[in-house]
Amino acid sequence: MTPRTFHVKSFGCQMNVYDGDRMAELMAEQGLTATDDAYAADLVILNTCHIREKATEKVYSDIGRLRKHGQDPLIAIAGCVAQAEGAEIVARAKVDVVVGPQAYHRLPELVARAVSGTAAIDTDMPAESKFGRLPKRRRVPPSAFLTVQEGCDKFCTYCVVPYTRGAEVSRPFAAILDEAKALIDAGAREITLLGQNVNAWDDEGRGLHDLIVALDKLPGLARIRYTTSHPNDMSEGLIAAHRDVEKLMPFLHLPVQSGSDRVLKAMNRSHSAGGYLRLLERIRAARPDIALSGDFIVGFPGETEAEFLETLALVDAVGYAQAFSFKYSPRPGTPAAEMAEQVAPEVMDDRLQRLQAALNRDQAAFNAASVGRRCAVLIEREGKKPGQKLGKSPWLQSVIVEGGYAIGEMVEVELVSAGPNSVSGVGLQSAS
Repeated sequence: MTPRTFHVKSFGCQMNVYDGDRMAELMAEQGLTATDDAYAADLVILNTCHIREKATEKVYSDIGRLRKHGQDPLIAIAGCVAQAEGAEIVARAKVDVVVGPQAYHRLPELVARAVSGTAAIDTDMPAESKFGRLPKRRRVPPSAFLTVQEGCDKFCTYCVVPYTRGAEVSRPFAAILDEAKALIDAGAREITLLGQNVNAWDDEGRGLHDLIVALDKLPGLARIRYTTSHPNDMSEGLIAAHRDVEKLMPFLHLPVQSGSDRVLKAMNRSHSAGGYLRLLERIRAARPDIALSGDFIVGFPGETEAEFLETLALVDAVGYAQAFSFKYSPRPGTPAAEMAEQVAPEVMDDRLQRLQAALNRDQAAFNAASVGRRCAVLIEREGKKPGQKLGKSPWLQSVIVEGGYAIGEMVEVELVSAGPNSVSGVGLQSAS
């Protein structure tokens, strides 16, 4: 039966959110209607993440639930699990379409093939760009994602991204500006530039800072962000952009992963803890109010207690506004999965709890220190309680405000109270 409704569920990173939105636009262009109820959909697209084992297993759990409770929908597995496992997914679970992250522009034809009764698999990394085959952006939220770079050449020993997303590829400068203009026309006030190593973006000698300067000139765009960055690709021009470009928000997600130089070398991170801290000093000199975010892995093979304490020392030295932390998860095909001295699960559990306690402490302290600040907040959606709106501060804090503000409105607020995960503000006047 030809599907009439569809549902997209994305796991993992912001790039997957972007890809999921683009797949939804593709299917809508084919005349299908989106539904929030996966169990009522004729076609369910699971846009997957392969970074950690639990994320992969969750996909198979979702497939089982859909087959048990849904309307026997067509099921399409997209994203990085699709790329990594390919035909194995069809052998392990009853699915109809498997499509990798570089081939999802072919999703409509794959669905059509599946309707005819043949499982459709496409995990190619085609030479032609998928972006030229995707529909024009027509309706987007006030804060929108824009992929500018894909793939990774860093080959960290724990990471599957080079194998699932391929080599580093930068989208052309003109194509990015065209999509940014379409996003603004469709309602975006803020654009976050995405890439596996977004600050490695390069087009004929132009770097990410040149792209940010060009975006800064677009009428209607109020804010610019970018993620995820690698410390080795933080150029002087990009650091200067944090000082000079008013629309570039004072927030930087810059993963370090560990505070131990031996562990960093084993991870093939190509930077030291000391070099990372010196880089942050230069960034803070350019933009003193910048909020910093990071990623951490605990329990990497061979990590000792002393090396873990070096990570805690680095956290103490930086004072992150927010951060993400995970237990090491061995991924098949990566060098780290074959390393000796795999850390015991109970040791990883203990270290993760201690690390998260330190990170939560610093996030709460950053939020508390924000009380009394005045800033613009971009209203993004309704809050949990009647009359509440939820938006983001320049430092990417969730801000709760009361009042009849419109979604997409920029509101000047005073931050009056802080919790561990959000702050509250009182509106002063509309900033837009």
